[in-house]
Amino acid sequence: MSAVRKTFMSVLSTAVLAGGLVLGVAGPASAATCPSSASPTTDGASADWTLSCSGNNVTVSGWVQDDRADGKCALVRINAGNGDYRTKSACGSGVREQFSFTFKGTKQAQVRLAIA
Repeated sequence: MSAVRKTFMSVLSTAVLAGGLVLGVAGPASAATCPSSASPTTDGASADWTLSCSGNNVTVSGWVQDDRADGKCALVRINAGNGDYRTKSACGSGVREQFSFTFKGTKQAQVRLAIA
């Protein structure tokens, strides 16, 4: 293979890899406001939650479930944006845990499902 072709292929491969990395990185999640709900799933976990507001408070309630016997736990992370942060986990295949957290002084929350 000629030196020019090797250089071209190297540059092309680098560009394709860099493009794939850019596409594979998710942007920051935005905070949800009241009223809203979500039912996310991921490989090994599922959840369902609802945000409801009363006055200047938001309540995030729902469940999180571990869907795989892999020694890991399903985890819901809640960041209310007012400095308050809560988590709820479910560990063991088929285990579902209920949660309900109220955050004062805000009408929004960022809620994420993860495996840990």
